[in-house]
Amino acid sequence: MDNVLSFTQGRIPLLISVPHAGLELTPAVEAGLVEEALGLPDTDWHIPLLYAFAQSMGASVLVGHYSRFVIDLNRPSDDKPLYAGATTGLYPSTLFDGVPLFKAGLEPSTAERAGYLERVWTPYHHALNAELERLRAEHGYALLWDAHSIRSVVPHLFEGQLPDFNLGTFNGASCDPQVASRLEAVCTAAEGYSHVLNGRFKGGHITRHYGNPARDIHAVQLELAQCRYMEEVEPFPYREDLATPTQAVIQQMLDTFVAWGKERYA
Repeated sequence: MDNVLSFTQGRIPLLISVPHAGLELTPAVEAGLVEEALGLPDTDWHIPLLYAFAQSMGASVLVGHYSRFVIDLNRPSDDKPLYAGATTGLYPSTLFDGVPLFKAGLEPSTAERAGYLERVWTPYHHALNAELERLRAEHGYALLWDAHSIRSVVPHLFEGQLPDFNLGTFNGASCDPQVASRLEAVCTAAEGYSHVLNGRFKGGHITRHYGNPARDIHAVQLELAQCRYMEEVEPFPYREDLATPTQAVIQQMLDTFVAWGKERYA
């Protein structure tokens, strides 16, 4: 279980976290998956590609390499539920559509899962925390953007079709209220796109745990509807024609986030 993450250090006070784009599996997880799970359908597909512009912005970028089917980097280590109703935990047991993830009796053992916590989850969070503290020490503040995507229709998790841009600030607790206001303004001006703030997705563990405006760390989660940049059926291809305009809106949101930080901490 080497090479559990990749990290690129930037020059501006923005860190982009990508916890759910990983495709790596452990032997125990791969051997136990049901047939419906072998294509890794609940992956945040192509997010590093969609955010490829981030390094030219000067942002730091942290990407997890292991699938959420091994361990979910956006859940707390004690596995306390983040959402009321249907959700998935630190060690997912079902697919997003409610189908059991593992064949009966073939779930990874408690000892194996303890190893995933130590060797996959912990290094990611050490790297995330260390970079936020470095940015805060160097710039006086840090901005965290937790980048996600999900199928636009998942009846087991939410009703109807998801808005395109789902911004989460833990009901305003993870960042200054002006941040959310300005990001919403970008989404409102994006013709043909829909958005919501703190709807079904209010921000997972990363946003909730690390976002701390009192310590000048401001965190936002974006859950993006996958229909806006890719095909939502296997083999889940990237669609440049869809992705390019969506990418432009995301870049505008990130530029707005960074500009707010410069203004606030000038």
